[in-house]
Amino acid sequence: MKQFKWQIILILAAIAAFFAWPYFNNANIPGGQKSTYGEDTVRAEVQQIVEEGTIDMDGRQQSYQVARVKILDGTYAGIPMEIDYGKRQVRFDDYQLKVGDQIIVSISKTPDNVLHAYFADFVRTTPLLILFASFSIAILLISRWKGLRSLLSMLFSLFVIIKYIIPHILAGEDPLFVSIIGSLVLLGVTLYLTYGWNLKSHAAVMGMFLALLLTGLLSAFFMVLARINGAGDENAMFLMQMMNMQINLRGLYLGGVIIGALGVLDDLVMTQASAVFELHQANTTLGFRTIYNSAMRIGQDHVAATVNTLVLAYAGGSLPMFLMFSLARGNYAYLVNFSFIAEEVVRTLVGSLGLIAAVPLTTLFATGLALYGGRLGKLRQFLGPEGEGSGEEHYH
Repeated sequence: MKQFKWQIILILAAIAAFFAWPYFNNANIPGGQKSTYGEDTVRAEVQQIVEEGTIDMDGRQQSYQVARVKILDGTYAGIPMEIDYGKRQVRFDDYQLKVGDQIIVSISKTPDNVLHAYFADFVRTTPLLILFASFSIAILLISRWKGLRSLLSMLFSLFVIIKYIIPHILAGEDPLFVSIIGSLVLLGVTLYLTYGWNLKSHAAVMGMFLALLLTGLLSAFFMVLARINGAGDENAMFLMQMMNMQINLRGLYLGGVIIGALGVLDDLVMTQASAVFELHQANTTLGFRTIYNSAMRIGQDHVAATVNTLVLAYAGGSLPMFLMFSLARGNYAYLVNFSFIAEEVVRTLVGSLGLIAAVPLTTLFATGLALYGGRLGKLRQFLGPEGEGSGEEHYH
């Protein structure tokens, strides 16, 4: 059965790849857009600190450095250039450049072909790789093979977002349609890759699918009701200014809501389905109502904690904005009317409604499959065991 399960997973992955490949190939990012962030940035290595000291910047003293660097990437690789750090821009840290440091510089060319380099940021690849390696080792030690499959699922999710969703939105396709297709591919591959081909995963997929559908419908309804146009995010406006084509900002907003909900729902529906099957395996004499009510009590606690997490995550990310609004002595009753706040309120509350709906839906599907899976006849043998690691299948 284990071999059959992996065959099913490979078939699903092949179907997803076959379905998505034409989209990967046919999406062409339009040319002619204006200069974008990152286009003229390259890595450089600090070779010498030419000058350092302090300077008055907008009434406050800050340290500065002038350094000679060697360009490591791009057209100007190997060319030595000079940059300043903190001499013409406000600094918010006390980090100092040292010989041997790798940094990111932005290169510009004047009309008379004179090159100028400007400090952009530090190269953080190595510490981030160390952090990712630590995360990978920790999840492998705790979850073993399931942890490995979850890492593969995470990488696949990033692949779909970077190689399918982003290019097709930039190619002018409807962001909502692109996000739905991408979410379905993610839903069909990552859950089964992580948790295996079994009844528990099937129940989670069905519950998540209906919850996502409800989330999308509610988002569309309240977007129209609250007159949200998707332009509240300054990044969306910056994107519109950079490109010579129109992007459906409403569709982009809805697509973001769906993808964001997908990530949170993944954990919730699998936890709920697992609770149902664990209850059933612990006592096979329990009836539908008993299992459903017991699992719902578990789900109620999970939903309460998850919804609070969503609100706190948004409040934490928006703390500088709240501080700025308080300094301006703004009225919080008016704050929610601004588009950049209203969009996040709708995103958070609609996503929470999707979470709430996912609990009874997943519990219903999981309870039905756990108790009555044996009544599916010949189809039952193709659905796998009740759950990964279950030594016995219970048919009723």
